[in-house]
Amino acid sequence: MDDDRPVDLLRNLKQLLEADHWFGVESLPKPPESEQPAPAQRPGGVGAKRGADEAPAVASPAPSVKPHPVADIPSTVHGAEVLAAIVERISACERCGLCAKRTKVVPGEGAAQPDILFIGEGPGADEDRQGRPFVGAAGQLLDRMIVAMGYAREQVYIANVVKCRPPGNRAPEPGEVADCLPYLERQIEALQPKVICTLGNTPLRALSGNPQAGITRLRGKPFEYRGYTVIPTFHPSYLLRNDAGKKPCWEDLKAVLAFLGKEPPKRG
Repeated sequence: MDDDRPVDLLRNLKQLLEADHWFGVESLPKPPESEQPAPAQRPGGVGAKRGADEAPAVASPAPSVKPHPVADIPSTVHGAEVLAAIVERISACERCGLCAKRTKVVPGEGAAQPDILFIGEGPGADEDRQGRPFVGAAGQLLDRMIVAMGYAREQVYIANVVKCRPPGNRAPEPGEVADCLPYLERQIEALQPKVICTLGNTPLRALSGNPQAGITRLRGKPFEYRGYTVIPTFHPSYLLRNDAGKKPCWEDLKAVLAFLGKEPPKRG
């Protein structure tokens, strides 16, 4: 390559810049130093030198953030009316891919001002067909647990972290939990339960904010969530496969009752 070519290219470029009126473009005045744009940061770090043949970095526009469907429901509103509004938003939700294969959404059901809010992971096949939480084999066991505590199903509230069935009953993915969690948070605000009992790993992790939390180690250990006391225990589906978990689970349920100042009813 001719050694003088870079000099010629620079000379030609200078001539073009000086003759920009050829294209009908008037040169813009240079802004004051205080208004000069900051140097673009390169992958090498702050202040990294940019090569002569590299174009300045152009910042990508920030992605638009679509408000969550329950964002406009005031957190100070409680009771059955706001629960109905939340259910309406859940029924029309398409924020994540779980909506594509659902039969019905499963918002939750129960008393509008319960002593206890039970929170599971997500709907199974039976729940997806009926649109109700915990109606399969695990739900029948949960019903017996609730009765053993001295309550009827209608006197508590039962919900899940995600409101649509994950394919194959797999655990919800983090993005699915993130999309659905505001519904549960708003349900908790509307219900104002006296105590929350989480069932299994998924609700424990969602409410504790610890993605590594394990129910075997943390069951029965209360923690606070937005001013509410949460007592985690095993999911009923786990108890159906592991009889050894039933006794410690019952201890956890008695701890829930103790928090409420109650004891299990005597069997007779």
